[in-house]
Amino acid sequence: MLATPSLHTIYQQPPNLSRALVIGISQSGAAEDVRRVLADARGAGALTLAITNFEDSPLARAAAHHLPLRAERERSVAATKTYTAQLTVIAMLACALAADAGMRAQLSQLPRLAETTLTMAEGIAAWAPRYRYSDRLVTLGRGFNYATACEISLKVKELTYIASEGYSEADFRHGPMAVIDHGHPVILVAPQGASFGGMREMALALAERNAELLVISNEAELLASGTVGLPLPTVPEWLSPVLAVLPGQVYGLQQALARGYDVDKPRGLSKVTITE
Repeated sequence: MLATPSLHTIYQQPPNLSRALVIGISQSGAAEDVRRVLADARGAGALTLAITNFEDSPLARAAAHHLPLRAERERSVAATKTYTAQLTVIAMLACALAADAGMRAQLSQLPRLAETTLTMAEGIAAWAPRYRYSDRLVTLGRGFNYATACEISLKVKELTYIASEGYSEADFRHGPMAVIDHGHPVILVAPQGASFGGMREMALALAERNAELLVISNEAELLASGTVGLPLPTVPEWLSPVLAVLPGQVYGLQQALARGYDVDKPRGLSKVTITE
């Protein structure tokens, strides 16, 4: 389940997490709301784990156990490498808990597959200026890649200052679909897996509305159906979020460059945001 930090920090009614494994994830380890969740859970007897890029951070100290990202310094305010590092650590943890030799073999291929994905994304720079005057974007995902859609939307929003929204493909059908009209850019995060059928149906529905489809996938037919295809190598669905976010990160970068914005220091943002 997701922790609800406001129960700890605002309403002073922390849930009983005494029998849970409670994991706090923060790039800087300075997020006070996440630290409070871990501190309260640990005080109640829960097993607590922090995943951060800084071993001496408040969050790392609050948890009984800490997994460092070892991603070195994140220089850009719009963090990217620490996001993919966090996903990779979560995948490593899942693999260890499952004690599955097949999963370990798949995980060992991740560095090579990430390099391949970035090579495939090199062409984005050539066509990204097509969208430099667009002031809106929708990103859609489902299942494992719902979070990927939200993360891509956030990065584009941070770097280009446009109205960018990430949705579950299922939720998008219940009303928000109405915003789509001719030329509206939509990023579909649709690697092969259990959620692929619904994403393919969504692609057809969006094409009927003449949306601009930017498709992130490893399925050739769906890639060809989009305005632009952003290919991925073949990968098990459980590892696909680590790779599927990369073309979206590159797209955000290239959009910012096309618009003449500072990609490392977006306006109005700071490296560490303290929330309670």
